[in-house]
Amino acid sequence: MSKIGKSKLLCEGTLLHMCCCAHILNLVVKDGLDAMKSAIENIRESVAYWTASPKRIETFEDMAKYNKVKITRKLRLDCKTRWNSTFIMLDIALPYRLVFERLKEKDKQYEWLPSSEEWAFATDVVERLRLFYEVTELFSGTGYVTTNVYFPKICEIKMKMRQWETSSNEIVQNMTKSMAVKFDKYWSDIQGLMAIATLLDPRYTKQMLVACFAMLHGIEPSCYECTAKVDDIVASLHSLLDHYEVESEAYKPDEESILSTMKAPAIMSVFQNSVAQQMPATARLQGEIEQYLNDGLVPYTEKFNVLDWWKVAGTRYATLRKVARDIFGIPVTIVASESAFSTGGRKLKEHRSRLTSDMVEVLMCSQDWLRNKYKDAYTGEASFWTCLQDIQEGIQFEVRRLMK
Repeated sequence: MSKIGKSKLLCEGTLLHMCCCAHILNLVVKDGLDAMKSAIENIRESVAYWTASPKRIETFEDMAKYNKVKITRKLRLDCKTRWNSTFIMLDIALPYRLVFERLKEKDKQYEWLPSSEEWAFATDVVERLRLFYEVTELFSGTGYVTTNVYFPKICEIKMKMRQWETSSNEIVQNMTKSMAVKFDKYWSDIQGLMAIATLLDPRYTKQMLVACFAMLHGIEPSCYECTAKVDDIVASLHSLLDHYEVESEAYKPDEESILSTMKAPAIMSVFQNSVAQQMPATARLQGEIEQYLNDGLVPYTEKFNVLDWWKVAGTRYATLRKVARDIFGIPVTIVASESAFSTGGRKLKEHRSRLTSDMVEVLMCSQDWLRNKYKDAYTGEASFWTCLQDIQEGIQFEVRRLMK
């Protein structure tokens, strides 16, 4: 960037530094899990023990039926390098607490019965991981826009983390502190662009930004700091519009050549455009933003298609809709959902690190297309591709262990 110069970059480069949002959430969760991994070890060992053989699985299910505990999901051991599997393991095991306690009375070889404190802690952990799990699933979606929902969801996470810091459980406090450090480290690089995306969602606009900044900083929505930050985001949007206006002026076609080939009824549209263009560009662009912000909010619905809205209603804002088109085209995550949950490291082999950029793009696109049809096939259980990835990581782990 120092060689190019900030003046040659869009908005002086302030919107160019974007990290993969799913990766950031993954780092946040990883630090939290590192702080509490010993506290759930007995639950992990219990699940491993009672899923080690078909006979033990049958014994577990018989004990559940005897104690009238409904079996809704089978026990599932986690993969330590995939934090969503840890969440699922705990979420499944918690309703079977009574079964584990009764099995301890029957099987003397079973030595890993969790204590009451460990069960209580696991309950707290599941509720915290559930938030990250659902948000990561949302961000990994491929059939809808994700940039407009990122800012509110991240602010919600920050608000929850602030509440967790007051937990009476010391392990939860330490876990939250570790997560907060990682969260704050990466947040400043992405909030500007994601806030603009929220502003361009007609269900949210400035009101949502005020609420988000209030949650993010733990202040009242009427506070001057909230208003100042929202004004900064609107100013950034003005800068973007100025840049797009300059580009559209540079590529504007010759009006005389258009008139010579147009039929009479279409001439009126050219006349109207000419009248509009006589207005100073700055005033016209400011008018677009002010009109958009003052038009009122669109009623909130979860199935709202923001792209369709800008295609139809957005025609009133000629330049602003171009900005919306490009910003909503940004994916907040650049990895598959399977990778978004992985805490294991990734290293390219020598022959792969020498691939050309075109070949890398071909491989990435092909993998994404192939995996996409399997992505939503399974919700509770591991997908085919997830199983393959777990096997691969397990083999790599064993190879590294044997080489030591």
